[in-house]
Amino acid sequence: MRIGELAKRAGTTTRALRYYESRGLLTVARDAHGYRTFGEDDLRVLRQIRTLQENGFELEETRPFVECLRAGHPAGDSCPDSLEVYRRKLAELDACMAELRSVRDEVAARLARAEVEAAADSPHGPEPRCELSPPRPVAGHT
Repeated sequence: MRIGELAKRAGTTTRALRYYESRGLLTVARDAHGYRTFGEDDLRVLRQIRTLQENGFELEETRPFVECLRAGHPAGDSCPDSLEVYRRKLAELDACMAELRSVRDEVAARLARAEVEAAADSPHGPEPRCELSPPRPVAGHT
């Protein structure tokens, strides 16, 4: 198949395919007229790259999976280097989740404190106010 058909079937652009080629992730054969030609294996490689990228992997992190596919492994993720990339990504995600939990806990604590302060100032809590509206004049003041 030609580059346009491959791009369409893989759900990407010809520009992306040329970029993958320039990065060595996609190997290209040429026909007698110099046109790029691709096979089903190339489609499988592209689907692997896109799936990994949709899951937050950087393009360079997909390289071990591509090499694993080229080595004949059907899923592309059973090779030692692919497994190591999975381990690193999982550790990275765990660290991000821990950071988000910490931020969430801080925001929740601030909210709880602010709610207590607001309730102490008024028996019904503070009056809702739009920050874009000008302040309302206080009764008896001009």
